[in-house]
Amino acid sequence: MLTIRKAHERGHASHGWLDTWHTFSFASYQDRNHMRFRSLRVMNEDRVAPGQGFGTHPHNDMEIVTYVLSGALEHKDSMGNGEVLRPGEFQRMSAGTGITHSEFNPSPSEPVHLYQIWLFPERKGITPSYEQKAFPVSERENRLRLVASSSGAEGGLTIHTDARIYLSNLQAGHEIRHELPASRHAWLQVLRGSVIVNDAELDTSDGAAFSEETLLTIRAVSDAEIMLFDLS
Repeated sequence: MLTIRKAHERGHASHGWLDTWHTFSFASYQDRNHMRFRSLRVMNEDRVAPGQGFGTHPHNDMEIVTYVLSGALEHKDSMGNGEVLRPGEFQRMSAGTGITHSEFNPSPSEPVHLYQIWLFPERKGITPSYEQKAFPVSERENRLRLVASSSGAEGGLTIHTDARIYLSNLQAGHEIRHELPASRHAWLQVLRGSVIVNDAELDTSDGAAFSEETLLTIRAVSDAEIMLFDLS
């Protein structure tokens, strides 16, 4: 079963300094038909203006994954981490028993374009932790590069939930496949470009949920970048 979530159907808010799109219900956007998919709770696509950002705020009991498409995002948290996230880098923050953090665009002239994803953890009350890693295009060109999993396999980030996150950059015309066991589900998010997945065409910022599918066949219509979630 395939369910498509078109980009223009998502929740949207513009705050001047922030332009944000919500795949699932978030903040003032509430839609009981789009609350979550499996362990995926938040899929936000944000553009933050130069010199602006999110002030210090709290989180708990959530796995938070951030990926920057362009620009840079400066992160500071109550665990003492202070990093700048750039394109090709993933950040994982396990909020667990509770953390505070801020996210800021340090550039005086360039906006930052990012995705922030929240997943429910396998259990509540874990010890907060943080990771950040770069995944060069050469490692994900025309293939699925595992960037996060519960085991931290293949040098990816370790997330505290039964999910595997893949990233891929596809050249136009190239095709890749991903097998899904009967008990698994998948979410595909198109970050850039256009793809055809199991005969359905998805464009930039479209998403799609898959259940009761055993194979995903993804072919790039144009040069594309995708993020794939393999979920319990």
